[in-house]
Amino acid sequence: MEVRELICIGCPLGCPLTVRMEGEEIQVSGNTCRRGEDYAKKEVLHPARTVTSSVRVTDGVLEMVSVKTKTDIPKDKIFAVMEAIHRTKAKAPVHIGDVLIADCAGTGVPVVATKDVERRA
Repeated sequence: MEVRELICIGCPLGCPLTVRMEGEEIQVSGNTCRRGEDYAKKEVLHPARTVTSSVRVTDGVLEMVSVKTKTDIPKDKIFAVMEAIHRTKAKAPVHIGDVLIADCAGTGVPVVATKDVERRA
């Protein structure tokens, strides 16, 4: 039996979770709400993260724009996603929600701007 200890990020309580896995069976304890069980199962079976970073902007009033993946990506793809983000340049103006990378690193997940950057005058 494999046992993993986690801290839940499903709600503000931050419950300490214990996950016991034996074959296909997963038991979660320590959670005070359903979100804790859901989080623990997802974390041990298919860990995923939202990635936040910055992209260079040409002709903008700022040199960089903050970006994030629109949804979670598989945890093992984080470095490939970061590499793709760092190779990307956006041309001003950039607006919140603009898709700067349609399919980042083959994940099927877009990278979107989280800030407005106007064109330099």
